[in-house]
Amino acid sequence: MEELSECKQRELASAGSAMGLSLSPLVILWAIVLPHRLVPSRATVGRWIPQSAQQSRGILEVLERACQGLVLVLGLDEIFLHRDPILMGVAPTSWAWLAGQRGPDRSGESWCEVMKPWPTLEHVMADGGQGLERGVKLANEARRRAQEPEAEPPAPITMGLDVFHTQREVERVLQHLWNRVECQSEAAVKAEAKREQAKRRGQDPRGVAGHAGRAWRQAERLFDEAVQAQEAVEQIKEALGWFEASGHLYAREPAQAQLHEAMQRLQGDCWKKAKRMLSAARTLSHVDRLHEQWCSAIAAPRLRDALVHLWYVLRRQKQAEGDDRVHGSQLVAMACVLCGRLCPDWKAGYVKVDELLSQAVRASSAVEGVNSVVRMPQGRQRHVSQEMLDLKRLYWHCRVFREGKRKGRSPDELLGLKLPTSDWWQLLQMDPKELEQVLLTQ
Repeated sequence: MEELSECKQRELASAGSAMGLSLSPLVILWAIVLPHRLVPSRATVGRWIPQSAQQSRGILEVLERACQGLVLVLGLDEIFLHRDPILMGVAPTSWAWLAGQRGPDRSGESWCEVMKPWPTLEHVMADGGQGLERGVKLANEARRRAQEPEAEPPAPITMGLDVFHTQREVERVLQHLWNRVECQSEAAVKAEAKREQAKRRGQDPRGVAGHAGRAWRQAERLFDEAVQAQEAVEQIKEALGWFEASGHLYAREPAQAQLHEAMQRLQGDCWKKAKRMLSAARTLSHVDRLHEQWCSAIAAPRLRDALVHLWYVLRRQKQAEGDDRVHGSQLVAMACVLCGRLCPDWKAGYVKVDELLSQAVRASSAVEGVNSVVRMPQGRQRHVSQEMLDLKRLYWHCRVFREGKRKGRSPDELLGLKLPTSDWWQLLQMDPKELEQVLLTQ
């Protein structure tokens, strides 16, 4: 086995820690591949990792300044490490982990500090937390105070209610209803079995028969309620999406009407929280934001509708198979002809529509995904300091996705930031001032 240099051992220790390994497993792994006399001690590894973690802070500050103008939308959420809140911020389309602040709490003031480094931030996707909502208000107030007296008022940061949490809540209640149906059906089956047993024994079955009949009627009632709720939930999911069944983009009024109709069919106190979330004005803010961008990108209303419909049928055609794919090709051809008649240069407008719809965000799924990555080391690392979070964030910035639509690219590449090296360890060894100069020249 070739001996590992100390620099390579430091890199291995830092990468392992960034991925969630604690000191003891790292030392055990070294003992497998290195001679016993060359295995670094636990204390030595414990010194290497904090040194790398402290270096990462300066590099991250440079990267944050370099991508200030690239961050327009953030997904915000909090997780807990040993009861301490970690305030998380992730760019939805690139999955760039842009904020990982350890506490001190979840107040509006703390969330305002998280948003302060991003002067071009336009929109925030988050759950219904009061601290987050107050943080957005404080950030908008800070922008107004910082503006020049004669300058135009800055555009406020808008806030959308995360569709991810809303759908999870309605699905949770729906699952509870189906569980009740299952339990009641099992009780009815047992009551029916007792009735049959009484018949076989020649006993009077009227008492158990009445109990079985009531059990079945109750099971049927619960089943009907669950089916009605299932239909309402499907209607809610459709209204929270981007497109109507006809392939046209939802507007707030029809989407709100569909949500209201669905909520009328949800009976019982168990739906109170879900109804409150669905009734909030921020629930459909993703639709408002997309329509605003859409109208700014293309002025002609008929051309806008035609281009969006083309995008919809083209996407459906790519997902179809067999005869449906052939029929989809015909619809695409017809939509292209219509766009061509409305505007000879329709392809330039389609590029804008494609960019808007491809990057449209209605959920904070990205921050939930990064949260799951950060949660993994909770049981293995006793203490995750702010410096350790910075080390994890720097490692994530350069991490190349191995699959999916982002395959082969790192979060920083997807965000639009071109780094001088794709190797996170080489980036960590750079002088922050030198790195800043390189990024500024680009």
